[in-house]
Amino acid sequence: MERKEHNIDKSTLDSQQHHWECMFSKNVCMFGEEPSSPVQWAVKTFMEEGKAKILELGAGQGRDTMYLALNGFEVFALDYCEKGITDLRERSLQLQASGSITPVMHDVRKKLPFEDGTFDACYSHMLFCMPLTIQELRSLLAEIRRVLKPGGLNIYTTRHTNDPQYRTGIHRGEDMWEIQGGFIVHFLSREKVDLLSEGYDIADITEFEEGDLPKKLYRVTLRKKD
Repeated sequence: MERKEHNIDKSTLDSQQHHWECMFSKNVCMFGEEPSSPVQWAVKTFMEEGKAKILELGAGQGRDTMYLALNGFEVFALDYCEKGITDLRERSLQLQASGSITPVMHDVRKKLPFEDGTFDACYSHMLFCMPLTIQELRSLLAEIRRVLKPGGLNIYTTRHTNDPQYRTGIHRGEDMWEIQGGFIVHFLSREKVDLLSEGYDIADITEFEEGDLPKKLYRVTLRKKD
């Protein structure tokens, strides 16, 4: 195991965009077609609260986007990979859900391209464990809060520091590790999750497992403070 204690190399983190483009190009359904368990829980929660207009961040190729749209939500789906957005658009046409989905290519390290108070809720599955620094995550959460309506929900998932791949591979700064397959993962501790909740009330934090190993994640539900 190689550990690097020097400052974060932003060029290495930035190169992950190309890595994801390559992975999506090799497999048009990289994560399968079935919706994830977090989006199924999110849909139930959004329905119970009468949410309608949803912002999805890190939508990838759209497996969760489709589930949101087919359950009656208007979805603005953002991802920074052109191939992911192209695949998402094609899938939405195939499933006749394109009228409910607006795909947008966007890097979440930049200001979100929406007006204040645009959305009822925000959803993201494993975006928060991408190679984003804590400061970038704090800025993103502030941006999400800005575009949410009063009382809006922000539901996200992240791999955490009890995950079996934490501290394996190459250290890339903070709690980011380049694991098998060349993916850089930011593993968030419970303390970091609490830190990132500034401006929100924590409605729920649930631990769950997914996929091989298995991956260990938090499902975090935040509510925008008035």
